[in-house]
Amino acid sequence: MDVKILLGPVERFRAAIPYRIETEAGPVVLVRIGDDFYALEDRCSHQDVPLSEGEVYADAREIECYKHGSTFSLETGEALILPATRPVRTFTVTVEDGQVALALDQGR
Repeated sequence: MDVKILLGPVERFRAAIPYRIETEAGPVVLVRIGDDFYALEDRCSHQDVPLSEGEVYADAREIECYKHGSTFSLETGEALILPATRPVRTFTVTVEDGQVALALDQGR
């Protein structure tokens, strides 16, 4: 069974800003782009560096690891630029009655 965490109202989250969320599954980075929300494991698969400290590229729907420049798809978690080659885990995010909810499921 999935564990759902209510994170707060949609208005709390600014566009293209990475938010670090501590969960029982470990840290997650949440990013809002327009009306869409994305959540990834908050660690680069190349080294244990928080993605939440990196830059978000809203048009490409990517987040960059600040340490070595690897980028990851916010939609799939796929590593897009070396040196990272492995994807990061993704999580399902929903908006229900204006509230953002994070599901700690098996990922997408």
